[in-house]
Amino acid sequence: MQRILKVTPKFEKAYKAGYPLILKEAVHNMNNVTEEGMLVQLVDEKNQFIGKGYYGKQNKGYGWILTHDENEKIDQLFFKKKLQTALNKRNQFFSNKETNAFRVFNAEGDGIGGLTIDYFNGYYLINWYSEGIFTFYDYVIDSLKKLVDYKAIYQKKRFDVGGQYIEEDGFVEGERGQFPIIVKENGVNLAVYLNEGAMVGVFLDQRDVRKAIFDKYVQGKTVLNTFSYTGVFSVFAALGGATKTTSVDLANRSRAKTIEQFSVNEVDYENHDIIVEDVFQYFKYAVKKNRTFDVVILDPPSFARSKKYTFSAAKDYKNLLKEAISITTEHGVIVASTNCAAFGMKRFKVFIDQAFKESNEKYSIREEFSLPSDFATSKEYKEGNYLKVVFIQKE
Repeated sequence: MQRILKVTPKFEKAYKAGYPLILKEAVHNMNNVTEEGMLVQLVDEKNQFIGKGYYGKQNKGYGWILTHDENEKIDQLFFKKKLQTALNKRNQFFSNKETNAFRVFNAEGDGIGGLTIDYFNGYYLINWYSEGIFTFYDYVIDSLKKLVDYKAIYQKKRFDVGGQYIEEDGFVEGERGQFPIIVKENGVNLAVYLNEGAMVGVFLDQRDVRKAIFDKYVQGKTVLNTFSYTGVFSVFAALGGATKTTSVDLANRSRAKTIEQFSVNEVDYENHDIIVEDVFQYFKYAVKKNRTFDVVILDPPSFARSKKYTFSAAKDYKNLLKEAISITTEHGVIVASTNCAAFGMKRFKVFIDQAFKESNEKYSIREEFSLPSDFATSKEYKEGNYLKVVFIQKE
């Protein structure tokens, strides 16, 4: 069964040009669609075909257009072709001996919004971002099994049902992993868990940034890694020649996870500081104690809340930068990163400029990064290219 959704005139041009996300405000009769995974067809005011896809409510919208070919069927063969094309594009990653963790399917960038698949040294991890895309489970699993050799397939359901996210070990097929499994990224070992809720222990989209830090910025330097998660930036900094790293994160688990990441690389974690504390409190402490760092890494979540502070990247990144500027040495470097899709690189650079002006400091931009090549994006969907990283030198 397929529902017809009529696009409002205001959005016709965007959808005809290939915009893939189905927005509630872009169609007249979204209320007619109630069943997750239901196939929908978008038409213009004259009932002319625009595209077809599926209904799947997630935080971004209400589903995704999958094809602009009226005769193309959304079936097993459709999913197999999309996966095959995506795998072919990553051929050079599969043959890389120094890196065996990367993305093999990146949602709308590879033609199916709401679905990502990551590769971890023979293990495949599927992320489902709505109940709607999860209704195509058999198509995706069967296609993947036909196309790849695997040790195991795992999955994470990144959607909530009745206000509850589904937590499970996520095992689907193959031989259960003995976790952590150790993967390589540019020759560095990373401990990864595919069986612990939403997070695995590393954000693969920061690969190029970590390599730049390792190659160019940390030899003989002191490094502060804020919102450090499992400390992977700190490990790359230590292996890149940093004299000392300091990792700060509010989550209790961050300490044990960071110790583990150091240990799987045979780095003595006791030579480094691992601090479980609110980052904003730590900034205040560092100022009070006149502590400064040669390199400060800022990679906050888009939104975070602690007992004392609420952080929104769209509103508060400028002030976060000002805090970092105050404890960065002269000629030191701030690695400013955000995955907030609410603004682009141009706006991000405005935040940077305002922060330095208000701090009465001068700066230069050394280099900048967006998503690495395995994180394919769609030029019609700019929000999908969410990562913005700027290496800023304090003059």
